[in-house]
Amino acid sequence: MVTIHVETIHVETIHVGTIHELSLQGVLYFARKINISMNHQHFLAFITSSIFIVGLASGCSSDSTNATLNPSLKPTDNSNFDPNAIQGQNIPANAPLKLASKVFNVQDSFVLKGFDAVAYFQQAKAIPGNSNFTHKWQDVNWRFSTAENRDLFIENPEKYAPQYGGFCAWAVSRGYTAPIDPNAWKIVNGKLYLNVNLDTQKRWEKDIPGNIQKGDQNWPGIAKKIRR
Repeated sequence: MVTIHVETIHVETIHVGTIHELSLQGVLYFARKINISMNHQHFLAFITSSIFIVGLASGCSSDSTNATLNPSLKPTDNSNFDPNAIQGQNIPANAPLKLASKVFNVQDSFVLKGFDAVAYFQQAKAIPGNSNFTHKWQDVNWRFSTAENRDLFIENPEKYAPQYGGFCAWAVSRGYTAPIDPNAWKIVNGKLYLNVNLDTQKRWEKDIPGNIQKGDQNWPGIAKKIRR
């Protein structure tokens, strides 16, 4: 058995905050300064527990420091997440959506993805435009299937232009924007409305007057945000 005797010193209460500042050498030095009489195994146990306390204190201090210096380490707030904003959308990754200066939904360089706005009224169907018959109005490009349809649009563009800048009518009624499928359309009271896809179109048609009312109320605020 090995007995260790060291000189006597007065030991004050040591707080964890103090211990964690000690290095391993400091712990050894501290142990030798305490008036203790213990066998070799007890001495090793004391050293081991001291090192453990130092490590624990350092870890706690590190966590506290991170929480103070990094206020961004907070739970993500999803309280404003709108699940409707992703419902019914199937947007290809290679078809980015960009907003025109006059708040029109421009995809593939044209409003309505290049479909003929007048054809919805004159031919009662969705018809892709022809690159030979184009017109620029409100700083965005429009394409038409015939010269006659192009001329009709030039004479009265407000009559044929889609509502909500050509964004999805259902989305606008819910307070956000989404692209459109040119084949998901409907004319109501002489105005053209489109939706992101046929499923969403059916949902929108379940309450056309109510959804139009909501869309008309939401659109000015949405358009204002887009212009910023």
